[in-house]
Amino acid sequence: MPDRRPFERLPADVRPINYGLCLKPDLIDFTFEGKLEADVEVTHATNQIVMNCADIDIITASYAPEGDEEIHATGFNYQNEDEKVTLSFPSTLQKGTGMLKIDFVGELNDKMKGFYRSKYATTSGEIRYAAVTQFEATDARRAFPCWDEPAIKATFDVILIVPKDRVALSNMNLIERKPYPEDANLVEVKFARTPIMSTYLVAFVVGEYDFVETRSTDGVLVRVYTPVGKAEQGKFALEVAAKTLPFYKDYFNVPYPLPKIDLIAIADFAAGAMENWGLVTYRETALLIDPKNSCSSSRQWVALVVGHELAHQWFGNLVTMEWWTHLWLNEGFASWIEYLCVDHCFPEYDIWTQFVSADYTRAQELDALENSHPIEVSVGHPSEVDEIFDAISYSKGASVIRMLHDYIGDEDFRKGMNQYLTKFQEKNAATEDLWEYLEQASGKPIAAVMSTWTQQMGFPLIYVESEQMEDSRVLKLTQKKFCASGPHTGDHCPQWMVPISICTSEAPASAKLKVLLDKEEMTVVLEGVEPDQWVKLNPGTVGFYRTQYSPSMLENLLPGIRDLSLQPVDRLGLQNDLFSLARAGMISTVEVLKVMEAFINEPNYTVWSDLSCNLGILSTLLSHTEFHEEIQGFIRDVFTPIGQRLGWDPKPGEGHLDALLRGLVLGKLGKAGHKPTLEEARKRFKDHVEGKNILSADLRSPVYVTVLKHGDNTTLDTMLKLHKQADMQEERNRIERVLGAISSQELIQKVLSFSLSDEVRPQDTVSVIGGVAGGSKLGRKCAWVFVKDNWEELYNRYQGGFLISRLIKLSLDGFASEKMATEIKAFFDAHPAPSAERTVQQCCENILLNAAWLKRDADAMHQYLLKRKTSPSV
Repeated sequence: MPDRRPFERLPADVRPINYGLCLKPDLIDFTFEGKLEADVEVTHATNQIVMNCADIDIITASYAPEGDEEIHATGFNYQNEDEKVTLSFPSTLQKGTGMLKIDFVGELNDKMKGFYRSKYATTSGEIRYAAVTQFEATDARRAFPCWDEPAIKATFDVILIVPKDRVALSNMNLIERKPYPEDANLVEVKFARTPIMSTYLVAFVVGEYDFVETRSTDGVLVRVYTPVGKAEQGKFALEVAAKTLPFYKDYFNVPYPLPKIDLIAIADFAAGAMENWGLVTYRETALLIDPKNSCSSSRQWVALVVGHELAHQWFGNLVTMEWWTHLWLNEGFASWIEYLCVDHCFPEYDIWTQFVSADYTRAQELDALENSHPIEVSVGHPSEVDEIFDAISYSKGASVIRMLHDYIGDEDFRKGMNQYLTKFQEKNAATEDLWEYLEQASGKPIAAVMSTWTQQMGFPLIYVESEQMEDSRVLKLTQKKFCASGPHTGDHCPQWMVPISICTSEAPASAKLKVLLDKEEMTVVLEGVEPDQWVKLNPGTVGFYRTQYSPSMLENLLPGIRDLSLQPVDRLGLQNDLFSLARAGMISTVEVLKVMEAFINEPNYTVWSDLSCNLGILSTLLSHTEFHEEIQGFIRDVFTPIGQRLGWDPKPGEGHLDALLRGLVLGKLGKAGHKPTLEEARKRFKDHVEGKNILSADLRSPVYVTVLKHGDNTTLDTMLKLHKQADMQEERNRIERVLGAISSQELIQKVLSFSLSDEVRPQDTVSVIGGVAGGSKLGRKCAWVFVKDNWEELYNRYQGGFLISRLIKLSLDGFASEKMATEIKAFFDAHPAPSAERTVQQCCENILLNAAWLKRDADAMHQYLLKRKTSPSV
C-alpha cells in the first residue's frame, strides 16, 4: 500500500454540544452565506480551536464564555491539505461552556459533495438548480465549519433562508416558516432540534418537488419527494418505506426515533442513496418507479435501496461507528438486512438466492486478490476513507453477517442486536462491541470466530475427501487461503474459524451436521449415510468459503444439477466454486464448460444470472483469441433451450422472476448473434420506434442491446433520439448502459464523446464509458484511450470520490496482457488518484491473472469448443 499520509484526529480540548446553523444559499450565483452559533464545552484551557473546514471562507469568529465577554479570534489558519482551520484567540479560553460564533461564506459546488448544486429542468424545459447535500464521509466541512468526525456527536438547530416558492427540507420536521425581513422574496424556515447525531448525517435540500405521503402503522409520517409532476412515481417507494419502518422497529425492538422520514430523489447524485437521518437522498433511479415504464429489476433495486437506507436509521444513525475503520459495521449490516426486509415485503423475489449472486460471489472474487484488504481497515486521511466504500465493506461485510446470523440463530441474534442498540443509542461503537453483545446473547465464541473474518483479508478454500465406512461417511476437511493465482504458497498460511454445515441427498436443504473448523484439518463422521447418497458442504451457500471436492465426490454431486435435486442456491454455488477454481488454475476450464452444459433444465433466474456472468467473463477473456466466435456458439447452445421455453411474451401466471429471466436470456442470445432472436428484436424495435407497439419495460434492455450490437449508424442515431425523448431517468440510464454494444470504431468514438456531453448526467458518464469497455475488444481499447485523453476532466469531475474507482474498474478489468498492466501502472504513477490507488492495483492484478489464464487454458478450450461442433452432444 502507498505511504500513509500523516494524519491526526481533531484535538479534544473543545467539543460541540449544539450547532445553531443558519444557511442562505444563492441558487443563481452558486454561493451561500452561513452563520454558526454553537454551544461548546472547553474541556482543557486553550487559546485555539481546531475544526474541520474545506472550501469555506471565515469572515469573523468569536467565543463568549457563559456569562462573560465575547473574545474575537485574531487569526484563521487554514490547513487545506488536512481540511482543518485553527482559530487563534488573544487570551486563553478557560474550562467551561460558551458560545462559538462564526460567519462564513462558501460555494455551491458541482462536485456532488458537500453543499452542492444539482441541475434539473422545469416542466417547461427551463434549466434550474437545487441546493442539496452529500456529507458522508468527510464533506459536512464544506457546508459549515464543524468537528467532522463520526464520534463527535451533537444536536443541530437548522434554519434555511430560501426563495419563498421553493421547498426546504432538513433532518427534522419544520416548526416555523416566516418572511425574511431583508428580502420579500425569501422566507426563513426553521426546523426542530435533532437528536444527538454525527455531522455526516446532517442534510438540507432546497428545490422544487412534489410529494406523496402516508403514515406507517407506528405513526411515523413518511413522504417521498419527486420531481414536479411525477408524484405518482413515488408511490412504490412510499409503500415499501411504510412497510419497512414497522418491520425494523419490530426486528430491533427499538422505535424509529424521529417524527418523520422523507425520501427524496435528487437529479445529480454520486452514490445510489444516502441515509441522512430523517431525510434520505436518492438517485432518481433508486427511488422512482413508473408502473408502465419501469422494469422488474428497477422495482427490486428500489426496494433493496429503500430497505438499506432505512436500516441505517437504526444501525449507523442511532448507533454510529466510532471511526471509519468500522464503516463496514454500518454498510455490511445494512447490505445484509436490506435482503431480510425485501424478503419480508416481497417473498416472490426469492431475494436470498439473488444475494449469493449479487454480493457473496462478488465479494469472493475481489477478496481472492493479493490487493484485497481486511474488512476492518485503519484509515486516517479523507482520501483513504473514500477508498473503503467498496465491495469488501458492503458485500463481504454483508456475507459474514449472514454467516454469523446463521451460526447464532435468529432469536439470539435479535436479542443481542437489541441490547447493542439500546446500550449505544446516540453514541458510538466499534466492531468488538457488537461481538460482545452477540456473544452474551448466544453463548458462542463470537469474538474469536469473527475476528478471523474481519481482521485478516481473504477467505478459506475447504478441500474435502470422503470414505465410506459401513453405514457412515468419513470426511476429511482441510482449509487453506483461497488465492486467485492458484494454491496458496508461502510459509505462513492464515487460518479461519469456519462454521461448517454438511448435508446429504436425503435432505439437501438442511444440515445433517454442523461443526466449527478451528484448525487446519479435521475429520468428521456422518452416521447413517448410504453408499449411493451424495454429501455436500455449505447447504444454502452461507459459509464464506469455497469448496473443492475430491473427484469422486464431485462426480456424485453433478447429477444434482441436471435433476435439480440440489437447491438452486447450491447449484449456483457449486458452479461458481468450480469456475473460480478454474480461473485460479486449480482445475481445467474445460471441466467447467462441461458442467455448464448440465444446466440444460435449469429454471431458476438467479442460477442463470450467475452462469451468465461467468460466461461473460469467459467471452471477454476469449475476445483476445482467434476463436471468440466459438465461445459465442457455446453461449447460444447453452441459452437456446431456455429461450425457446420462455419465448418473447409473458404467459399467464408468470411473476417477477420470469420477467427477469426472460430479459436476461434474450439479451444473452441477442448479443451472441442468435439469428431468430436478432430478427425478432429488430422487428419489435422497429414497431417500438414507430409507436405501433411499445416494448414492455422488461424487454427494452435485451432488444436495445441486440439491435445495437448488430446495428449501424442509423440504429445508434435512433437510440440517441430515444434517449433525448425519454422523460424518465431510468430509461435514459437503460439506453446509456447499452450504447457501448455498437461495433464500429467511428460509432464507438461517437458514444464516448456523448458520455461527456450535457445529455448525460455527470454520475452516469461512468456507465457509458464502462459499457463501451465491456462491449467489445475494440471498445475496450478505445475506452482506455478516451479515459487517458480526458483524464483531467474526468478526475476533476469526480474529485477522488468512489466514481473514479468505478470508472477505472469498468474500463480496465477486461484486458489480458502483461504489456497493458505495465502501461496502466505507468499512467497512474504519472497521474495519481489517491482514492483509487487500491482499485488500480486490483485491476493490474486481474489483468495479469487473465494473461496467465489464457496462457494456461486457451488451447484446451479451443480444442473442446471445436470438438463440440463436430460431435454435438445433448
